[in-house]
Amino acid sequence: MELKISHLSKQFGSNHAVDDVSYTLRGGVYGLLGVNGAGKTTLMRMLTTLIRPTVGSITWDGEDIFRMDENYRKRLGYLPQDYGAYPEFTVQEYLSYIATLKGIRPAAARKKVGQVLEQVGLQKARNKKMKTLSGGMKRRAGIAQAILNDPQILILDEPTAGLDPRERIHFRNLISELAQDRIVLLSTHIVSDVASIASQILLMKDGRFLSTGTVESLIAACPERPWQCTCTKAQAAALEKRYKVANVAAGPNGVVLRLLTAERPAADAVLKETTLEDVFLSCMGQRSGDDDDSL
Repeated sequence: MELKISHLSKQFGSNHAVDDVSYTLRGGVYGLLGVNGAGKTTLMRMLTTLIRPTVGSITWDGEDIFRMDENYRKRLGYLPQDYGAYPEFTVQEYLSYIATLKGIRPAAARKKVGQVLEQVGLQKARNKKMKTLSGGMKRRAGIAQAILNDPQILILDEPTAGLDPRERIHFRNLISELAQDRIVLLSTHIVSDVASIASQILLMKDGRFLSTGTVESLIAACPERPWQCTCTKAQAAALEKRYKVANVAAGPNGVVLRLLTAERPAADAVLKETTLEDVFLSCMGQRSGDDDDSL
């Protein structure tokens, strides 16, 4: 089980949305991290054969996925950031319809729909119309349709977008369960969604992979470290101009800053433990969740 990306590029006019990306995915959860506009969605659309690369190749166990055509898509489950949910369908009707589109026979489809409804925790909502579901329940229905065909490759584009913290925790737990014996590629710009569940992190910016590895290896390789200091508003303003700011908070004795730098930023600054969020800020120059133009 190997999904290999080799020197992959996608160009729209003069814009390189994905620029010479190479990587090999095997089993487990892969967190694709980057701000909006980094090229994550374009990469995922190529991995799902929705668009063809300008240059490069994608192979599944050594065979080109575009030549495999339907034989590749049978192995694939995909949840786009925005998916058609057929608002007048009930959850069960929607999943039954998607099962038909995926070529699952009626008897097998009925059984499989029941299984995935239980797996994503929607069995009690099976007769509710899609338009009445909460954001979290709609995303669970999206996961359900993606796993109906028991895919070996599961690709999820911003699956927790718009969810509250409790729903995001539920989603992370579900994705961890689904990762057994398959490849799960999860795209997000929210670090906490992948920090605890991804076996590998892919940091993407301007269409390229800046860095890849485990959370631990990325933290160890980060050239900047987080420092915390308490200062006046004037001092804080000066420090913010010189260093990357991970956090600003009002404290009883002044402004509490968390700064990313290779050197001690102030005499009273205290070195803190580095997190994946700090690595993200160091690489991207902005915090996860900050808005940018989507691509």
